[in-house]
Amino acid sequence: MGEFTDSGVLIRLAYQAMDSLGIDAQEVLQRIGMNQAQLMDKELRTPHSAQRLFWKTIEEVSGDPRIGLHLGEHIPVFKGQVLEYLFLSSSTFGDGLIRSLNYQRLLSDVVQASLEKDERGTYLVDPTPRNAINHLTESVVIGVLTFFNYVTEGTFITKEIHFTHDGDENDEEYLRIFKCPVYFNASQIRIYFDDSILEHPSLHAEPELLDLHEQLASQHVAKLEKQDFIFQVNRLIGELLESGHANLETVAERLDIKPRSLRTRLTDVGTNFNQLLADYRCNLAKRLLAKTDESIDEIVYLTGFSEPSTFYRAFKRWVGQTPVEYRKSRNQL
Repeated sequence: MGEFTDSGVLIRLAYQAMDSLGIDAQEVLQRIGMNQAQLMDKELRTPHSAQRLFWKTIEEVSGDPRIGLHLGEHIPVFKGQVLEYLFLSSSTFGDGLIRSLNYQRLLSDVVQASLEKDERGTYLVDPTPRNAINHLTESVVIGVLTFFNYVTEGTFITKEIHFTHDGDENDEEYLRIFKCPVYFNASQIRIYFDDSILEHPSLHAEPELLDLHEQLASQHVAKLEKQDFIFQVNRLIGELLESGHANLETVAERLDIKPRSLRTRLTDVGTNFNQLLADYRCNLAKRLLAKTDESIDEIVYLTGFSEPSTFYRAFKRWVGQTPVEYRKSRNQL
C-alpha cells in the first residue's frame, strides 16, 4: 500500500461544522495549505499524517481545547456516499453495518473497525485510527453515533463509550454529549450498543439497489488499489533515479514481477512507465528549481539525466520554459 490517506469527505464535514460553530474555516484551510476548490473535489484523498496538523490548527483558531467534542456535535449527518447507500438498501441495520465494514477503506486507509461481542455486550471496535489525535477520535465517534441514529430513525441506543486517551469518567461534558458512561485509558476504542438494533429493518431496503451499491463500492476500492500500485512504482522511480537505473526492467524486478506484467498493470490503470518517469522527473525538477538553490548541473544529476542538454530539452517540452526561465519566474512570486 502507498501513503495512508483519508477520504476528503472527513475534512468537508469538519469544515461545515466549523462554519456552524462560527469558527473561521477559511483561516483553517489557509493555514493547512488548502483552498476551496481542493476541498470540494469529490476525488479528494488527504494524507492521514496531515490530520494532526489539521486538528491542532482548528484548536488554535477556535481557542477551544475541547474542539473535537464540540465540533463533533455540529458535524452534519454523513450523507450522499456509497456507504450510506449500502446501509439504507440493506435489509437490516446489522446487515448494512457488516457490509459497510467490508468497504471502510473508502473513508480511511487506517481504520480497521469490526463488530465484536463480549460479556459486556455487542460493540464496534476501533471505528477511528488507534493513535489519532484526541480531537479526531472524539469527533469521529460522535459522527458515527449521529449516522447510526440517522439510519435507524432515532432508535440507536449507545450503552458505553471507551476511549484509549486520558480523561475523567465523571466529566459532565462527556456525559452531556454521549448520554452514557464514558471510559478512558481503555485498550481499544469501543462503542457498546443494544444489540437488538442489529435486527432493525431498513425502511429503504431494496435488493436490486443493494447489488448496485456493492458493485459501486467495489469499484471505488479497486480504484484506490490501483492508486496504491502507482504510488509503489513512483517510490521506486525516486529510489533508482540518481543511480540511472530508473527503468521498467529494474522497477519490475524490485516489485518481483515480470516487465511485461508491469507494463500490463500500468496500462490497466491508464498510464505507462515512460509517462510516470517523465512526470516524476518533471515534478522533481520543478520542486528543486523553485524551492532550492541547487545548481542546474546538480539538478540534472538528481533527476537522472546523463547530459544537461537532454535535461534542458525535456524540461522545455514539459513546462514550456527553460530551467533558468522557470527558476526566475518562481523567484518572482
